[in-house]
Parts: sequence; C-alpha cells; structure tokens
Amino acid sequence: MACPDLPRSGAVTFEEFVAQRLDALVRYATVVTWDPHLAEDITQEVLVRAQARWSRIGRLDAPEPYVKRMVVNEFLSWRRRRAAHLVFLPRETLDGVAPPTSDGTGAVDDRDIAHRLIAGLPPKQRAAIALRYYEDLPDEEIAALLGCRAGTVRSYLSRGLAALRAAMPAERARNLEECL
Repeated sequence: MACPDLPRSGAVTFEEFVAQRLDALVRYATVVTWDPHLAEDITQEVLVRAQARWSRIGRLDAPEPYVKRMVVNEFLSWRRRRAAHLVFLPRETLDGVAPPTSDGTGAVDDRDIAHRLIAGLPPKQRAAIALRYYEDLPDEEIAALLGCRAGTVRSYLSRGLAALRAAMPAERARNLEECL
C-alpha cells in the first residue's frame, strides 16, 4: 500500500505526494463514495487538511494509507451530515413508475444494479466492499483503514454481500462478485 514512486525516507513533500498520488486518491475516493463529483470534493477537503498537518504526515514511511484513512473518515462524516437533511418518499409515491428495461447489455446492467445497491449500504459495509473488490486489499489492511478488527471487516463484507444478494434479482445474485 506504500507509494511506489515516492521515496521511503519519510521526507516526501506535500507537493510531491499530491503530484504523484492525486489521481489514485480520487479513484480511491470514487470507489468509496460511488460518486465521482463527491469523490473530488472529499479528496480536495482531505488534501487541504493533510497539507496543514504535512509536517507530521510527511514523515511517515507510508503517508498514503494515512491519507486514505482520512478519505474514508471524511466520507463517513459527510454521510452523517447528509443524513440529517434527507427526506424519504413513501414507496406508494413510486407505484406506477415502470422499472428500467434491459437493453441487452447484461453485464453492464448487473454492474449498474450492484453499484446502485452498494450505494444504499451502510457506509462501513460499502467501504469494506470497495476496499476488498476495487482496491484488492486484505482484511488486515481494510481493518487498519476502517479502524476496526479484521473479524469486523469480514462481518461487514458478509453482511454487505448478503444484503446485495437479497436485493438483486435471483438470476443476477449468483454472479454478484463478478459485478463488483
């Protein structure tokens, strides 16, 4: 998880870090948030805070995991702030609205369904799924980023995948992990 292009001396400047890792951080934030615009906002907010603390962060052997943890924390804070302002429509309001039809591109439809369902998962389950299936991180690294134990990560993954399978049409739920 260390930055391959950065020196490991602990003396990386903030400008070097951003120049070499900005795209990767935005991609990471996109996977965590499922929203590229929100990902850019969160990354920007995190980098502003990281710059203010760079004298400490820059001395770490691997500053990227620390900054990635900041991304996850900022997203979770954003979700908490946003939850206070959400208004949900009753299900009856949507009766009579036809569901979208398939255009024959089943794999794209499956991924789209999976992404929409993942967006509805609790934040820590969503983050665990994103870190496992998009960042290919092991349980221990996910646990370090989420601030929990590896067993808790496995629980988040299990519950998240179970919720996704339960919400997906049966014929598509079998291929869930291929959609991720």
